[in-house]
Amino acid sequence: MADPNDRPSRRPRPSRPPRGVQSKGPRFSSISKSVALWLLIILLPLFLYRLLVPRKQELVKVRTSEFLEQLEEGNVASVTISERRIEGELERPGVTRVDGPGGRQAEQPYTHFRTSIPYDDAELIREMEAAGVAIDTREPSVNWFAGLLNLLPWIFIIGFWVFFMRQLQGGGSKAFSFGKSKAKLLSADRPKITFEDVAGADEAKVELQEIIEFLKDPKKFQRLGGRIPKGALLLGPPGTGKTLLARAVAGEAAVPFFSMSGSDFVEMFVGVGAARVRDLFEQGKANAPCIIFVDEIDAVGRHRGAGLGGGHDEREQTLNQLLVEMDGFESNEGVILIAATNRPDVLDPALLRPGRFDRQIVVDRPDVKGREGIFRVHTREIPLADGVDLKTLAKGTPGLAGADIENIVNEAALWAARHNKTKVDMDDFEEAKDKVMMGAERKSLVISDVEKRSIAYHESGHALVRALTPGADPVHKVTIIPRGRALGVTHFLPVDERHIYTREWCENNLTALLGGRAAEVLILGETTTGAGDDLKRTTDLARRMVTRWGMSEKLGPITYGDEEEQIFLGREIAQHRDYSEETARAIDAEVRGIVETAFGKAKTLLSENISKLHALAQALLEREMIDAEEVRQILNGEQLAPFVARGNGTGADADGRGAPLDSDARGAPADPGAEPSSNGGGSGGDSGAKPPVEGPVPLPGEERIPIVEGRS
Repeated sequence: MADPNDRPSRRPRPSRPPRGVQSKGPRFSSISKSVALWLLIILLPLFLYRLLVPRKQELVKVRTSEFLEQLEEGNVASVTISERRIEGELERPGVTRVDGPGGRQAEQPYTHFRTSIPYDDAELIREMEAAGVAIDTREPSVNWFAGLLNLLPWIFIIGFWVFFMRQLQGGGSKAFSFGKSKAKLLSADRPKITFEDVAGADEAKVELQEIIEFLKDPKKFQRLGGRIPKGALLLGPPGTGKTLLARAVAGEAAVPFFSMSGSDFVEMFVGVGAARVRDLFEQGKANAPCIIFVDEIDAVGRHRGAGLGGGHDEREQTLNQLLVEMDGFESNEGVILIAATNRPDVLDPALLRPGRFDRQIVVDRPDVKGREGIFRVHTREIPLADGVDLKTLAKGTPGLAGADIENIVNEAALWAARHNKTKVDMDDFEEAKDKVMMGAERKSLVISDVEKRSIAYHESGHALVRALTPGADPVHKVTIIPRGRALGVTHFLPVDERHIYTREWCENNLTALLGGRAAEVLILGETTTGAGDDLKRTTDLARRMVTRWGMSEKLGPITYGDEEEQIFLGREIAQHRDYSEETARAIDAEVRGIVETAFGKAKTLLSENISKLHALAQALLEREMIDAEEVRQILNGEQLAPFVARGNGTGADADGRGAPLDSDARGAPADPGAEPSSNGGGSGGDSGAKPPVEGPVPLPGEERIPIVEGRS
């Protein structure tokens, strides 16, 4: 699926936010302005007071005894009495001792002083009158500044309480507003995505376009008795473009579009999920007609009663509220809910019934035509070389989702830029496809000559058996260059999209999977751990032929074993065995017989063509990678073109095609995009790597048929 962000806007969106939805920016701006205004009101009078009111001359505090001495000497000119505080002025400067630095006493001259008297002394007044001191009295003054300082803590507490209450009354993400919906309203100025940016999902686009038409012109459908669908559920594997389709709906619809994730409903507090569901639909009703999109709805829509939470689980309460809002007593005309999930098997049946999700839209992996469209969408802004064939690329990537194709295109552009190319060519796409499917080259991995010889014969066995098997998909590329967790890989290119598989195809595939082990037995005389993943996939395919597809003549067309889905854990972990021990032994015997027959057929094919096996292995040891044309030349006994290596000619420094990065000296061009065999590395050789991709999406509960082979 495509997601360009530079498309021009096709129709204006409302500049004013719909009702019930407030923009966060202006809200916080008004709050900051209010706080700044109050601070200005409080601080401005204090500043003016300190600036305009003249300061009194500094008064030196002296002891009462010093004041009495100055009075006896007749050196006191005037005093002002306020309660038990005396402020005065001397006729001649006096000297007092004050504490200086280091605790030492220092002399300080003064003319204005202040002191205190411990009690009312009428005799002191008479003495000052006798000494000719000018006496004045003053009422106690109120210190407004000190009083304001005492009131500041209370002002702060009251102001904080008022601000806090206003926050509670607001919406959005304010403190303790847990019950408010976290749905995001898509703004009008964001880059729009339309249905022109979506490829590979034509049927889903038609269904969603009809929903948009419902909202724009409901009378067109209501005049014939139809009603607007209440919901649409997008189903499909990861990476197929479900969220992208929802974003395209948002770009196409001229109605408010609310977007929310399923995990946003439930928090740590009880009742939050149900409250957010109510608030979400209240916003929707206030802005009807509108669309509400919930991504990953399986986070809240799982089957009720599963797990340890019982019937009073918080997630279940959220689901119950969602069921009521979608189809309860109250009508939600004009509010359409679109949800997306890749786990429809774990959703509650009440959520899936008509009247809630009226339409279940499957967004499957694209076919070859859809993949070509996805390549075209993602390469619109990429300069392509003349030899790039998008149809060939689409043909060579069966089973890949839109996200995988987008990643291949991006890696190809990065690879071309890394090598200072002006355009992206097929070599870049080939390298990108190998990197995405198998991983980057492991340049630091050191493989001994003995191991490299074993790997070469193993991959040659896969390629030769597949080439000699009638009806098998043709080999595209064979390599022994380590990538990701695979030490060697055999690619093949399916001729057509395959949706069903015959017994003959399964048996031929088993033979090809065991070709590597058969080559080891014939050439090395022993087996290695490199065939561990081949054996695992062979056994799995053979067991499914017997127990699920009824391909055993002895046991007949019967399915054995009932696979159970553990909803609480969200994946299949148990299989109910509904057959006896004797039947189990018969199943094991049939599986063993099918595998041994395929292994014997592989050994026979290799024994009859041992010279071709040696030639393929020798070519791999020399070139490290051979393509379909080179495989054909080797099998026909033709001479290969001279091999030219770059770097030191080994490991990551060897170009498997014998050509520099910016040239195409590979002989006849091969189709890019065969599927890789990405068998896992690790100890024992049986750890899985990236699972292979083959063909269409299986039905729910089914696994894919492995159709590629490799070596770990």
